[in-house]
Amino acid sequence: MLETPGGAVPLEIAASYRARRRGLLGRDGIDGALLITPTNSVHTFGMRFPLDVAYLDRSLTVLDVVTMRPGRLGMIRPRGRHVLEAAGGAMAEWGLRRGVRVTVDRYGGPEPSSVNAP
Repeated sequence: MLETPGGAVPLEIAASYRARRRGLLGRDGIDGALLITPTNSVHTFGMRFPLDVAYLDRSLTVLDVVTMRPGRLGMIRPRGRHVLEAAGGAMAEWGLRRGVRVTVDRYGGPEPSSVNAP
């Protein structure tokens, strides 16, 4: 689960090379969000729907939130460590904006700080 100012959101984590590379390709939508880690940039080539993209630093603080239409290449965020993806418009509903810190509950797994480990 992802804890946002607007409440808890279902979360998938893409941490392996294969999962990061696949991302949301081939899907018609997502219920919740996808955390891609580690990465500091994404693209929407081959996507079927617009995405909200939040670039996060090591402490899971939002650096920037953008909405990307299919077929776009996102800018690299040098301080970015993770990218959070969701359906277009979702992040505004969740209250995600620059400076907000999110937390990740990995269901009894490592604490969120260990997700940030290099």
